[in-house]
Amino acid sequence: MPVNCGAIPENLMESEFFGYRKGAFTGADADRNGFFQAAHQGTLFLDEVADLPLSMQVKLLRAIQEESPQVGSTQEEPVDVRIISATHKKLAALVEAGEFRQDLFYRMNVIELPMPNLREMREDIPLIAKAILAKLSRHARPAGRRRPGRAGATRSRATSGAGTSSSAGCAAPIQRVSAADLHLTPTRDESQAPVASGDKWPLQDYLDRVERSAITEALEKTATTAPPAAKLLGITFRAMRYRMERLGIK
Repeated sequence: MPVNCGAIPENLMESEFFGYRKGAFTGADADRNGFFQAAHQGTLFLDEVADLPLSMQVKLLRAIQEESPQVGSTQEEPVDVRIISATHKKLAALVEAGEFRQDLFYRMNVIELPMPNLREMREDIPLIAKAILAKLSRHARPAGRRRPGRAGATRSRATSGAGTSSSAGCAAPIQRVSAADLHLTPTRDESQAPVASGDKWPLQDYLDRVERSAITEALEKTATTAPPAAKLLGITFRAMRYRMERLGIK
């Protein structure tokens, strides 16, 4: 049962997570199961768990400890659920800032699986690109069209850190996806990336400056509206919003 914690209005969270009994509140004209009940004897995947408000974190902690009673229920109805959570934020830092409950953090952080940034796993980019192209081939290829492949320059551009876009599979010629189909910004060679003399270390600071410059330029070209800027950069709006938050771009 996948749940995007950042997409649920705060006033609906309790009933969506835990369900409710008929008559528990005005308008509750029938029993309704929540995410916990729906995931009984299975897995509840809480995506973007850091976006839960503190009030909901308390209720989630209590639900985990008490095995999730329904809202308005006076009966003990244990629920057997395995919880997996994910977030792009650093929960330990949020705990120190008082934005995430420490007791919930330690309750959920039993086994931690860090996911490095893609820039640290560039050898995975060709595999991801291949999977995207295969998916596009199954769902969007007209009858008789051959599966698109990749030119050598395309792989070089993608693994250099410039990025890829699923739109390339749709915009490319029938048989081959080229570097030009990636719609990368800027389009100059990576060897010409902006470098201040003697000022490209540490690497992360340098990459942040390059990324900030590209995002700022895209925002200026699109009249400071993030969705068109994200499209111009070949990334999703969600990824654009995350990068703007991380880099302090407003």
